[in-house]
Amino acid sequence: MCGIVGYIGTQAASEILLAGLEKLEYRGYDSAGLATISEGQITCVRAKGKLHNLREKLAEIDSPAPIGIGHTRWATHGKPEEYNAHPHLDNSGRIAVVQNGIVENYRDLRKELKAKGHKFVSDTDTEVIPHLIAEFFAEVKKEKEEEKEKKAEKIADLSFLEVVSQVVNRLEGAFAIAVICADFPDEIIVARQQAPLVIGFGAGEFFCASDTPALVSHTRTVLSLENGELARLTPMGVEVYSFTGERLKKSPRILGWSPVLVEKQGFKHFMHKEIYEQPAVVRACLEAYLDSEWQPGNPHSPINLNLPKELCADVEQISILACGTSWHASLIGKYLLEQLANIPTAVQYASEYRYAPAPLTANNLTIGVTQSGETADTLAALGMEQQRRAGFTDKFRARMLGITNRTESSIAHMMPHVINTHAGIEIGVAATKTFVTQLMAFYFLALDLAHQRQTISTERLAEIITGLRQLPAEIEKFLEIQEQYVEELSHQFTDTQDFIFLGRGINFPIALEGALKLKEISYIHAEGYPAGEMKHGPIALLDAKVPVVAIAMPGSVYEKVLSNAQEAKARDARLIGVTPKQGVAEAEIFDHVLPVPLVDELLSPIVTVIPLQLLAYHIAARRGLDVDQPRNLAKSVTVE
Repeated sequence: MCGIVGYIGTQAASEILLAGLEKLEYRGYDSAGLATISEGQITCVRAKGKLHNLREKLAEIDSPAPIGIGHTRWATHGKPEEYNAHPHLDNSGRIAVVQNGIVENYRDLRKELKAKGHKFVSDTDTEVIPHLIAEFFAEVKKEKEEEKEKKAEKIADLSFLEVVSQVVNRLEGAFAIAVICADFPDEIIVARQQAPLVIGFGAGEFFCASDTPALVSHTRTVLSLENGELARLTPMGVEVYSFTGERLKKSPRILGWSPVLVEKQGFKHFMHKEIYEQPAVVRACLEAYLDSEWQPGNPHSPINLNLPKELCADVEQISILACGTSWHASLIGKYLLEQLANIPTAVQYASEYRYAPAPLTANNLTIGVTQSGETADTLAALGMEQQRRAGFTDKFRARMLGITNRTESSIAHMMPHVINTHAGIEIGVAATKTFVTQLMAFYFLALDLAHQRQTISTERLAEIITGLRQLPAEIEKFLEIQEQYVEELSHQFTDTQDFIFLGRGINFPIALEGALKLKEISYIHAEGYPAGEMKHGPIALLDAKVPVVAIAMPGSVYEKVLSNAQEAKARDARLIGVTPKQGVAEAEIFDHVLPVPLVDELLSPIVTVIPLQLLAYHIAARRGLDVDQPRNLAKSVTVE
């Protein structure tokens, strides 16, 4: 959600902070600000709206300060107004704090601080933090004066780190913070509890941020804080401690990707670029997990996920926890796991599961799916499931697996086993390539389990493997030949207010995903339905003003989908067909056809989602909307 950046070194901090915040815009925000220390004073500048508003304000200030913190805020507590923007200060203006997350006990803390004379100027939960820090310093000062009057032994001064450590132990909730103080002009203190925070190591300079894209222009050497950890950044280096004050020994790692990956590379929007990156990321998945030398008849599995056999041995059912687009990918995962591996599978919204978990069952594998690895509801649901099964060593033991695009994320640290989706950094808020690679992860998992359980023939396994290997070329061909047509078609829907998406079988989740993409970036109301359910109510919505997109792939439900589409046609709806067939029947039914490659029905979601991504993109771009940063949305939902 919110973005945090911090810098301490020898350069002017302001521009570095602004550039870092720009790299975090994809997280979503409605205001921004930064605070620096120069000549013993904190300068804090904030602005409502986009970063260019903040940049205009900063242009009027000449600040060579070599230390500072910055923030982009996604409103939770309090309206998106300048007085609620971060950084927040104490009443003296000598302590500044930025925060990602929610302080759940802020009301009690605010009441306590008000009783002690503290005055609050915002509606946020974050503002209690600088006031708490100031209160701790005031208490230490008071105790020193009292002991001095008694001529007692001198009380040692508390360090900046020690005071912040005491404060974070009073905070409840999920948060990441960065703090500066005018009385400690060579220090930034950062802390993490259930919200991501990473430290970057430069030559005589150090950085902190909510996510690595803010750092890669300066360094690829990074260290992710764990839950319950603080760090002290100075020009001399970085020290890491636990919330209990224990000094920790930690080693940084080297990021495996370059700054080029977070640039648009000639595309107008990141989302457009990331749609075009899908053939490459599918190839990356194939190279990572598919045995290139496997041939039919080989006794070993063609899939190499590096998962221990005991994880899936004797699994009788699978529970998948996810949110948003990851939930749609999980629905396809359910189809694959049930149809290929013959394992009953349930897909749950993580936000619902954490408050109404299913009864404990034996030999259950729980899978958490999150592209960022930081989705708060998914992590909380997985943590609850781990706790419910803690202590069991028998058939009720916790079998846990994560599927994520960020192997340094919280889910990767929480889960004993992870499938890396290899999508690379995705900047656009609307997921495209990360969705496709999540599907690839489920294909590999289902095929591996099917091979282990002998629920798939060698011939069928070979057919699917061959089809998977052909997917990148098929996607490239579609993008090369069909995008111009999709763009031209999108011009007809810039004023449309409602869309319906239909699919059946394995492509029903693609109807849901196509509708979500359109809603997210074009702000057009759209709904996805199982095609066979139209006559059970939703058909009442149809008229000449409501376009219907029907996904019709040759296979077990092809004729059924055409029949359902015909019902929509009879209600004057404009029909768009996503299908490889363009015969007489299709020409009679569909007003427009988005021709996709002819692939195995089981593999069809990988190709049917591409035109729906493009259609949503071009409609939104045609409407002049902010495609990469849709209103009210954030890339990673790190608060409940």
